[in-house]
Amino acid sequence: MTAVIALTTSGIAEVTSIWMKCFLVLGVLHLSLELRLKNGSHRCEGRVDVKYQGIWRAMNDYGWNLKSAAVVCRQLECGDAVDNPGRSRFGSGDRSPMSLSFSCAGTESKVSDCHLFNFYIPSDYFRYAAGVVCSDNSQLRLVNGSGPCAGRVEILHQDSWGTICDDSWDLNDAHVVCRQLGCGEALDALLLAYFGKGSDSIWLDNVNCTGQESHLWKCPSQGWGQHNCYHGEDAGVICSGSVQLVGGDGPCSGQVEVHSGRDWTPVSGGNFTFPTAQVICAELQCGKAVSVLGGVPIRESDGRICAEEFRCEGQETNLLFCPRVPCPGCSCQHSGTVQIVCSAYTEVRIMKNGTSQCEGQVEINISGEWRMLCASHWTMANANVVCHQLGCGVAISTPRGAYFVEGGDQILKAQFHCSGAESFLWNCPMTALGIPDCSHGNTASVICSGNQTQVLPRCNDSVSEPAGPAASEESAANCSESRQLRLVDGGGRCAGRVEILHQGSWGTICDDSWDLNDAHVVCRQLGCGEALNATASAHFGQGSDPIWLDDVNCTGQESHLWKCPSRGWRQHDCWHKEDAGVICSEFLALRMVSEDQECAGWLEVFYNGTWGSVCNSPMGAMTLSTICRQLGCGDWGTLNPSVVLRGGSRPRWVDKIQCRNTDLSLWQCPSDPWKYRSCSPNEEAYITCAGMRPRSCPTAAPCTDKEKLRLRGGDTECSGRVEVWHNGSWGTVCDDSWSLAEAEVVCQQLGCGSALEALPEAAFGPGNGHIWLDEVQCRGRESSLWACAAGPWGQSNCKHEEDAGVRCSGKRTTLPTSKAGTRTSPNPVPGIFSLPGILCLILGALFFLVLIILATQLHRWRAEHRALSSFRDALDAAIYEEIDYLVTLKKEDLLSSPAQRTDAPREDYDDAEEVPVPEAHPASQMSKGEVPPEEENGTRASQTGSSLYFPRRAADPGKEKIAPGCSRGKKGTLGMMTLN
Repeated sequence: MTAVIALTTSGIAEVTSIWMKCFLVLGVLHLSLELRLKNGSHRCEGRVDVKYQGIWRAMNDYGWNLKSAAVVCRQLECGDAVDNPGRSRFGSGDRSPMSLSFSCAGTESKVSDCHLFNFYIPSDYFRYAAGVVCSDNSQLRLVNGSGPCAGRVEILHQDSWGTICDDSWDLNDAHVVCRQLGCGEALDALLLAYFGKGSDSIWLDNVNCTGQESHLWKCPSQGWGQHNCYHGEDAGVICSGSVQLVGGDGPCSGQVEVHSGRDWTPVSGGNFTFPTAQVICAELQCGKAVSVLGGVPIRESDGRICAEEFRCEGQETNLLFCPRVPCPGCSCQHSGTVQIVCSAYTEVRIMKNGTSQCEGQVEINISGEWRMLCASHWTMANANVVCHQLGCGVAISTPRGAYFVEGGDQILKAQFHCSGAESFLWNCPMTALGIPDCSHGNTASVICSGNQTQVLPRCNDSVSEPAGPAASEESAANCSESRQLRLVDGGGRCAGRVEILHQGSWGTICDDSWDLNDAHVVCRQLGCGEALNATASAHFGQGSDPIWLDDVNCTGQESHLWKCPSRGWRQHDCWHKEDAGVICSEFLALRMVSEDQECAGWLEVFYNGTWGSVCNSPMGAMTLSTICRQLGCGDWGTLNPSVVLRGGSRPRWVDKIQCRNTDLSLWQCPSDPWKYRSCSPNEEAYITCAGMRPRSCPTAAPCTDKEKLRLRGGDTECSGRVEVWHNGSWGTVCDDSWSLAEAEVVCQQLGCGSALEALPEAAFGPGNGHIWLDEVQCRGRESSLWACAAGPWGQSNCKHEEDAGVRCSGKRTTLPTSKAGTRTSPNPVPGIFSLPGILCLILGALFFLVLIILATQLHRWRAEHRALSSFRDALDAAIYEEIDYLVTLKKEDLLSSPAQRTDAPREDYDDAEEVPVPEAHPASQMSKGEVPPEEENGTRASQTGSSLYFPRRAADPGKEKIAPGCSRGKKGTLGMMTLN
């Protein structure tokens, strides 16, 4: 209950003293009041407004004093009251005859503890609004950063903004700046005009804060205006911020959290308004709010949520400027959290003759500015999304430049890649990096049907493919494809496993007959340029659900993959391990190249099948932040211009990258067009991100490139299958382009001497797991394999049967001894099986074999020579008895045992060594009276197939004996010879 008094010019003095006591008693009944300051130059000065009975009312300056102003400053967390100006210095506020005022003792924590006056004023003469100027009057600001909580530090002193010199500038100083601005904690204290050079004054130098000061100018320094610096030494800071969005696709979407001074606290979803979301999006430089989702369940990791509710009107520049009230009845914890989505793209229109219609030039609003779109990559799918979004039915055609108006806004260098099923144009994938300038007048247009309920008929698959791209586009205008095409698990929209949406289900393609012609159709259909590779054997992982097509056999000219000849839908004999994939020329990848660091190094982008560097101009804080976030390396980064010039030759693909906070990745950032030589070698970007750390290794040993490379399956430590450590696991290298140059780099990196062989085709056995690298191309002088050109990590068209290997020269070492002093198990010795060693072993073995053969032959020759000499001696000394060789012995006599023989030689005969002779014919087969032929100067023993000749020796001419050396023939026959 409040009292109302009518005050007039003549009677105010009389009634003031009478009614003041009543007002003081009645005012304490008001339990909570919302406050705001309006029309000031910063959040802590302005007209004092109070929300009373649901209506914002300007506070009357009646009875207004510095004590009451102090309570206002304290409630708004603006420090102490410096001034309490009245007489509507910051505007008069509302024109209501009812006015409010209050009186405070100066010790209260909030205005609701003071005494409220609510009275009636009939004349404008007394309708003056109260104002306040608090000590924390935003005399500090951050300039040229990615938002209000990052940038060059500037102080307003003597009505002039000036900078701070970076002498002695550190995190303690930065902590004071961030806390004073309500921007959370300091993340980095930056030197050397990182956010650009300031102008005018340099106010402070050698600032030396402890980190606990309430204001930067309360820290020790040389004094105002005392310095020995120039603006190239301006100091900067990066703060965590007062508000952030977490858990979304980027910094412009996710759960709302505010910094409480110690940590981040989620904001309650209860009574959260759309204007509050607009203020947050604007503060984060994220465009406008497009959606708000309240009542999101609280995660355990969130802890308690903010105990206040924000009541923004939507015009505030910072969430801290918005009125805040305690959650009624501690309801914040039960209201859940809130998630919002901001976007730079919030409106689209079709313009013709200056008015918005369903036919004309397509324009999009980006952060409050209308921009035209280029027709170069404008498709019927994009046009259908626009028509549907505007309630204009479906797209009929897309005439290029037909509605262009001279003098219009700049053409947006961005390409949308809609499938046609999106609800809004900005929900489609978009790329802007490297997009060339649009030719004059080549603007995107669309003619919609105008009928909101009309839909295009389904395309008839039986219709033959029209000739030429123009006919293909025309056919697309007259029907709607129910099928869609996508690439999955390739790291981008232009590489991956090929999948088709058919009959409501996504399915894969079998790799039988899959080649570049098929891949060309896929890449062109998706607007991804030309095909670089047609992968097979589930290179991008195995799919699931149906295998829709098999034996696809495109000519390369078809407009859609399903218009190529094939077996037919779901007709196949494949498994998902045969899923087909593609890599297109527009596939993009990003990496940092460094020998010993993660999240720091030379920035490289993969474009048109080749890794190349990125130029560093002008690459501001927002661009660096986008790059680091994309690589999972933290929320900010810095350029390092002092690194040594990089050696080697490579493309320098792109320059003039300028990312915005709404860009979810580097690919969405505007830049100059792709160019092989976009800048000079000394302008290549070397970036250090917040998440910089030593390279992760599989062991706890110090991390080096040598430890992330190994050889396996070889016969020494310096030979084997090449394996590299990446992304937490070991993988192999494909042998495509593998040569001695690459092997030399591997051997040198491992300390294994020079390369002897570069071995392809899994010479040391196939590996397992990932094939991390393909098309590695070294010059042979690189310090590590990572410095060589190669395809993107994990992207190859190889199988493990193509794993690369090396054999290095290595060094011979002795085997280690065990604790007992004996040699350990026979581990291979490095270098003992090098190529020269192997050649020596082979030649030595051959030489040894030749020696063995020669020694064997010599031994046999000597044995035969001794046998022949003995036989000749026996012939000379023998005394032979005459034997009638024509007498045929009976078979039983010939077969009788030696003991029964009667023709044994007498004891006076000398034994002679038996000489083996070829088999003789049985004596019975010789004709009676047949005499062995005689030759002059010798005798001959007649045997089948061979003859032995001996010189005539002196003997008893009247005697003929059986030579002791005669042997028995086969089947009981006896080989005979006659000597005359």
